[in-house]
Amino acid sequence: MRNYLLLTPGPLSTSQTVREAMLQDWCTWDKDYNEGIVTPIRKCLLAIAGLDGDAYTSVLLQGSGTYCVEATIGATVRPEDKLLILANGAYGKRMAQIADYYHINYVLVSLHETELVTGEVARRALEEHPGITHLSMVHSETTTGLLNPIEEVAEVIKGRGITFIVDAMSSFGGVPIDVKGLGIDFLVSSANKCIQGVPGFGFILAQKDKLMATKGNARSLSLDIYAQWEAMEKGGGKWRFTSPTHVVHAFYQAMKELNEEGGITARYKRYQENHRVLVEGMRGLGFKTLLSDNAQGPIITSFLYPSADFDFASFYVRLKEKGFVIYPGKISDADTFRIGNIGDIFPKDMEALIQSIKEIR
Repeated sequence: MRNYLLLTPGPLSTSQTVREAMLQDWCTWDKDYNEGIVTPIRKCLLAIAGLDGDAYTSVLLQGSGTYCVEATIGATVRPEDKLLILANGAYGKRMAQIADYYHINYVLVSLHETELVTGEVARRALEEHPGITHLSMVHSETTTGLLNPIEEVAEVIKGRGITFIVDAMSSFGGVPIDVKGLGIDFLVSSANKCIQGVPGFGFILAQKDKLMATKGNARSLSLDIYAQWEAMEKGGGKWRFTSPTHVVHAFYQAMKELNEEGGITARYKRYQENHRVLVEGMRGLGFKTLLSDNAQGPIITSFLYPSADFDFASFYVRLKEKGFVIYPGKISDADTFRIGNIGDIFPKDMEALIQSIKEIR
């Protein structure tokens, strides 16, 4: 039973069957768990991304999505390398924080939060900063709701021998991504996002040769993605350290439900429809979106405060009493709040949200 709907970019509202999947206990050494749940998850992640197991592989890692981003950057960028970070929000800037902690040689191109990371931005940065070996960026930047055109950036770096790292935390599973076609070497995401599982682990889809090259590079024992991959390969799905068993089984169920829905294409259409109903309804009530329609993604939407005296705290509490939880804004120079469109959420839920907002205004 739900006490409210989470209209957030993750953790998000999950199905009852995903929650029920956590009611059973599992032994981390048992074949039923490692070969029956973990290994199929790793294979299915490749399958839904349209990748084959000869050239690509998957690594599951305990912790939040940021753990996986840190693990990937920490293992792939060596002391002699140079990382270019293209950022237009909090999560791109977090990559720079990671690079600082690891004493990585990097260049940060930080755009305004409403400006897209385009191919032209990448081209100009590469011209101004020679010697770049790695490029990292966020696909769906939930600071605002922007969906960055990774296709344009991929085209710019094609043939340059640059390792391409994409934070697809809030897009993989809900937005089509041609991982192989775009030459993405490392794609990072999390269990509690568009695949609609619960928090507890993340995963990395990696070009196998690039992953092999990270052997011995990691600056952290627990965040060593090569060692984690090697243990899972040799142990038939066994994690190096305690596996979040209940979360993993919930994710296994969530992946089944993604496939039953019709895969990423069908889920993307539902998210788009959720977004359309939300935006049209909010605009009908007098709210304005922060972003232009061409920059906006279908994951989360930022709305400007309707007036200078708008009380978000009161708005939040009254909406929660009606069964909906939303997010405060996260940008530096505008008063906003955010409403997510993903999770076990459907257009009828967005219609009910709009009606509730109409009643409390």
